[in-house]
Amino acid sequence: MATIKDVAKHAGVSTTTVSHVINKTRFVAEDTTKAVWDAVKALNYSPSAVARSLKVNTTKSIGMIITTSESPYFAEVVLAVEEQCYRQGYSLFLCNTQNEPEKIQNHLDMLIKKRVDGILVMCSEYTEKSLALFNGTNVPMVVMDWGVHDGKSDRILDNSVEGGYLATRHLIEKGHKAIGVIAGSLEKTISKLRLEGFTKAMEEANLPINQGWIFDGDFEPEDGFECMNNMFRQKELPTAIFCFSDVQALGAISSITEKGLSVPSDISIIGYDNIHSSRFYAPPLTTIHQSKSRLGRAALDLLLERIQNSEKASEPHTLEFHPELVVRHSVKDLNQQG
Repeated sequence: MATIKDVAKHAGVSTTTVSHVINKTRFVAEDTTKAVWDAVKALNYSPSAVARSLKVNTTKSIGMIITTSESPYFAEVVLAVEEQCYRQGYSLFLCNTQNEPEKIQNHLDMLIKKRVDGILVMCSEYTEKSLALFNGTNVPMVVMDWGVHDGKSDRILDNSVEGGYLATRHLIEKGHKAIGVIAGSLEKTISKLRLEGFTKAMEEANLPINQGWIFDGDFEPEDGFECMNNMFRQKELPTAIFCFSDVQALGAISSITEKGLSVPSDISIIGYDNIHSSRFYAPPLTTIHQSKSRLGRAALDLLLERIQNSEKASEPHTLEFHPELVVRHSVKDLNQQG
């Protein structure tokens, strides 16, 4: 196997010149550069990525820590980050934590040992302990937080109140007055904000809010299924249900179907997130769109700025996104009934 010394000898230059040509760390005359690359090709020389990273102080790799890649929402964000990494010449190490501080610590230690150039952290909400871990390293990092802003981490402002309002307002405009809610955990900020948007739209339309029609679980299909089953135990049923995630909506639709009813003929459903598969639900799901690809790209772009030691980029940033209504076929228009 050829070494850098072999390349230098073949090209008639020093090993330092070969290093500068390969790593592009200094200007080298065009004819000399050509001689080096001709030698590299002739000898089939493959420089050690590890050795090169030690010299130029970069591994061209990024670590990404998320709650779970099983969530369709996070999976689509990860896909956008991975695509952007590929375009920028970086490889991506993906770590799932389930928000457990011990896992976060282990993943952080591993990524630091691998000498990643930067770390992108994207969890739905953080504990004080986990935030302390992220703030305790010198590796360039972007910590995206949907929760209460701590002044240190970066912030995702997804305007969940606006999203909750848009979803509920659409149901009201379609003639629905009896509206239920299947929320994510109401201990989480995004759930509280979406419920606030729901409440605002209902109060604005002078419609009563039935507390017996508000159920919370987690942002999973199983929770949507169980919450819908609990809804069926009420004396009366709402005509429409606002689910705080598309996968919860999938679980709710499954429960409704098991009862011999259908969506939207018997009960209307609106979701939240506009994950890729929601358009293939039966029926295709009306939902609230959040741009996962734009979020992933923006977060990685900010991290790359920090890797390049931009003083401005080191300050906590806010990435703001506005939700949009996507109308499909899961909401019945009661205004058209005779």
